[in-house]
Amino acid sequence: MDILSVLFSQQTRKIGAIVPSVAISEKHSDTLEITEHPIEDGAPVSDHAYKRPPEVTMELGFAGGGSLLDGVDTTQMLNLNSGLSLGTGPREVYQQLVALQESRIPFDVTTGKRQYQNMLIKSLDVTTDKISENVLMCSLTLRNVIISRTHSVSVADKSNMADGASTSAVQNSGTKSAKPVNESLLSQAQRGVLGVLGGFG
Repeated sequence: MDILSVLFSQQTRKIGAIVPSVAISEKHSDTLEITEHPIEDGAPVSDHAYKRPPEVTMELGFAGGGSLLDGVDTTQMLNLNSGLSLGTGPREVYQQLVALQESRIPFDVTTGKRQYQNMLIKSLDVTTDKISENVLMCSLTLRNVIISRTHSVSVADKSNMADGASTSAVQNSGTKSAKPVNESLLSQAQRGVLGVLGGFG
């Protein structure tokens, strides 16, 4: 990073608590997985398509912790002469990113286009060459984690489940109303004959 880059960099990106000095590029990916078999006319299409977790790939640069000139590590000179440091060096930032990936704890990501929640670092690629020796240039691929919530339901013990209809947990099935019975002529005649025979007994 040269002096102007350091002075005028806008801190609008954030990976967890880590703020890059510059964002070179961002690639957002939202994919809908659609089944290939035919869907019946009138059937809900949503039953045959689901959204994959969103991903974002970011190429980022982190300043060299007080290195104000390209190609020169001024942090060593500052530390030796004054004992002062102007920020975190590339090695420390790289270790922070690796630790964030290894922790597997979801975090928030802020980009120029979108705010993401519950993200993990899928891949972390770092390139070092003669130009970027004293800075950290990296490419991060981050993926959203779908988090669901469950709750427990009390059911009968497994040893008592031979007859599921009588051993299942009590459930509220709502208010029931009586329905009139439509008897056929034959059943009415049989009921009448049985009543007459019963009178002789």
